[in-house]
Amino acid sequence: MQYTKFGRTGLTVSRLCLGTMTFGLQTDEAASHAILDRTAEAGVNFIDLADVYPLGADNSLVGRTEEVVGRWLKGRRDQFIVATKACGEMGPSPWDKGASRKHLLSAIDASLDRIGTDYVDLYQLHSDDTDTPIDETLEALDTIVKSGKARYVGVSNYLAYRLARALGRADVLRVARFVSVQPRYNLLFRQIERELLPLASEEGLAVIPYNPLAGGLLTGKYRHDAAPTEGRFTSATVGKAGAMYQQRYWHEREFETIEALKGIAKDAGESLTRLSLAWVLANPTVTSAIIGASRVEQLTETLGTVDYTLPPELKAKLDDASHAYRWGDAAR
Repeated sequence: MQYTKFGRTGLTVSRLCLGTMTFGLQTDEAASHAILDRTAEAGVNFIDLADVYPLGADNSLVGRTEEVVGRWLKGRRDQFIVATKACGEMGPSPWDKGASRKHLLSAIDASLDRIGTDYVDLYQLHSDDTDTPIDETLEALDTIVKSGKARYVGVSNYLAYRLARALGRADVLRVARFVSVQPRYNLLFRQIERELLPLASEEGLAVIPYNPLAGGLLTGKYRHDAAPTEGRFTSATVGKAGAMYQQRYWHEREFETIEALKGIAKDAGESLTRLSLAWVLANPTVTSAIIGASRVEQLTETLGTVDYTLPPELKAKLDDASHAYRWGDAAR
């Protein structure tokens, strides 16, 4: 395993981070713990959670992933960098979601209780709550950091202009500043290269992208003319999230691109899975890529990719084949 500094902080994390959103629904507790065991053996010290997980959960299931991981962490909490997120809907009341002071101060306590820890290393806003003044959110997060319940704060699914504004307001208010951003990023979704990644580079933010394999589509195992029967593209395994993943990626153009990428991988003598993940890690702005699994055997290729160096000429071919997914290269 390789390790790196987490943006401009003094924190050191593995270049692969274990995503846990399948734990507790798509993946039962025994399999989840086996996945955690395998990644820990490989040297992964970074675990990413969210209070709304597992993926596709309704209000009766939210929080289960934190509980599953919390039971595994017992007795070894100090060996891992633990991140979780808040903002999603956790209950029936209007204040059971969002980034208000009321919700965030309650949400951090609930997450800590489920994980069974006194603090998380990274506390992230899972999405942007435009209905709450950013100053209120920043001051609430500052309270959480100063209380010792979180070491650092970050964001996920933020537009560049909103993140830039939040960083500026944090400087003005002299409160805890976001140190990281968690965006969706892969060969089929490259929009963040235009503004978000340059902002992260200039501000020294850690970048921890999720969906590096486009929910499994970039493994090359699916066909557009065959309905999915397992994985993240079906409601049978991830409930309501199956439709979301189909909306993201299940399109004729994406499958045409995958065929081109398969050809590149075949010529290189490598798997499409390895090349897709290596391409994300090859971006110098990326700190740690979030990998997921529903079965231990799915980790074999992804864990090994961290030691693979993508040749520049091969990266250029992948760049060219997926260039259309940058959306907005024109300067004017």
